[in-house]
Amino acid sequence: MKGTLSTALWRTALAAGLVCGIGLLPWLTHTDPALTVLKARSADRDPTPEVLADIRGQLGLEDGPLRLLAHWLGGLPRGNAGRSWLSGTEVAPTVVQALGASLLLMAAALAVAVVTAGLVCARTLHRGTRRRLAEQRDQEVGRKALPWKGGGGRRAGGTGAAMLAALPEFLTASVLATVVGVQLGWLPALGWYGPRWTVLPALALGLPAGAVLGRLLDDLLPGAFAEPWAAAAAARGMPGRRVARHALHRCLPALLPNLGLFVVGLTGGAVAVEQIFDIPGLGRTTLQAALAQDLPVLQAGTLALVLLGALAATAARLAARLLTGPALRDSALPTLHRPAPPARRTPPLLYGGLLLGVVLLGLPRDPLALDTGARLQPPSATHPFGTDALGRDLLARIGHGAVDTLLLALAISAVCLLTGVLLGLLPRLSGPLVDTVNAVPPVLLALLATAVWGSGPATPALAVAAVAWAPLAAHTSALLRQERATLHLTATRGLGAGRTHLLRRHLLPAVLPPVTRHALLRLPGIALALASLGFLGLGAQPPSPEWGLLLAENQPYAERAPWAVLAPAAVLALLGALAVTAAGGPRWSRRQSRTPARAARRPPHAAELEAV
Repeated sequence: MKGTLSTALWRTALAAGLVCGIGLLPWLTHTDPALTVLKARSADRDPTPEVLADIRGQLGLEDGPLRLLAHWLGGLPRGNAGRSWLSGTEVAPTVVQALGASLLLMAAALAVAVVTAGLVCARTLHRGTRRRLAEQRDQEVGRKALPWKGGGGRRAGGTGAAMLAALPEFLTASVLATVVGVQLGWLPALGWYGPRWTVLPALALGLPAGAVLGRLLDDLLPGAFAEPWAAAAAARGMPGRRVARHALHRCLPALLPNLGLFVVGLTGGAVAVEQIFDIPGLGRTTLQAALAQDLPVLQAGTLALVLLGALAATAARLAARLLTGPALRDSALPTLHRPAPPARRTPPLLYGGLLLGVVLLGLPRDPLALDTGARLQPPSATHPFGTDALGRDLLARIGHGAVDTLLLALAISAVCLLTGVLLGLLPRLSGPLVDTVNAVPPVLLALLATAVWGSGPATPALAVAAVAWAPLAAHTSALLRQERATLHLTATRGLGAGRTHLLRRHLLPAVLPPVTRHALLRLPGIALALASLGFLGLGAQPPSPEWGLLLAENQPYAERAPWAVLAPAAVLALLGALAVTAAGGPRWSRRQSRTPARAARRPPHAAELEAV
């Protein structure tokens, strides 16, 4: 009870600090809110002292930021979130309407994500129900851990999932809107008037999210099928569908925290998709309020996202406890951590070689050389990737942009992995922090960082790094919660093992491999987030060859010159394939590989008990 109360107080303090910080933003950045509001209302009107004084009087700015903030907070218990500084209308109905549109879009996108995740891990489920995963593992152990041929399909599925996850949402949305909505006319491409208008944006949001969720689930399923219950079910002749259902039931508790984060991300983080499809959602409403410094709308939208994040996280934790049952309380869970055969070396070398080849071929070329006579030229011997709207060589721009994009994405990934693991070890501290941070879209954080520190190449990096650690921390906490309740850890603790020994020899070896693979899977997503900020004009500025800016500059020409957007998108997909294949799996220890028969005869946790 005491822990629950402290967590609730910590969550409330974080939410209050975030909302109050946004309310004080204009004064913290030493900008005049009256001037910003005037430009948003009427850009042609001169900002004379009289006009600015009149706006300050209308908005009550003369009372100071603390009085304004106190007045806004005082109205919340009565359902009064103030009036918009731009339109003068009530904020609460506007935010509720935008939240309703975002929730409907989120539900449709989540349905697409669930179907996509099912397709990604369908092969593993099929092979697991037929006991082929265990058979192939035993065969490969007998051959001294040669490449896992039986898992080739699963690896291929993971590679395809990574490629799908690496596709930019705004690019997928643009292609769907242009091809399906405009050229083919099958579905409406603009507006928000009914169920038919939700299909294309739901596909644009749900496909990448489902690819990530499916890959995480696919990483857990072999451990579930290796547990004793699966062998007993096969011996009793249990139907394959029922075995697959039990395997999913076993793996979902470790996946639900990340699913809760996706719910909030699909609601408030769909800014680019809402912009393309002209959807009046909460992300777009919040972005427009941030640009115009319409503080009442911005505060109310942020508060709605924070509350949604808290509800989604609480629901995910309750669902995880219900799915796990009393085994979590009684420390009677089997471990999902299993030694896996080594990853195949050919795919990462192939994808890495292709990516390195593109970069090396592009670096000697001039990314800024203009040739207006060669605008939007298709791929040729002179320009292997074609040219953009100014006649610049796309191969040169992709090669030079890779240096900044890849190095920055790698640095952010490393920092986020370290931060996520460290904070994931402290769930009471990190849980509310994860929910609060995840509720703020990276676009809004980029705007806040720009307002405080100014625009520059570090601004999008700070915004992305501020939120990218949250899924890794949630994943770490979920895996630790289950691993601490395993039978072998209870036995090891009963034999006198201390906390340091348990952490170093049992918990971290069980958690670090899947969380590291998760971080590598999100490496293209970090590059994608940087690209999204560049697409929205918050990242690198022209004439920089940064990949997000390349997509933003060439997106209007996607129908006329598809190569202009397909080239950077293909490189992003190649980065996703490289990330997931390079993740691989933990290798067998030397002792196990030398004596496979003896290792197969040993009890599941004999090594852990001997280590104590």
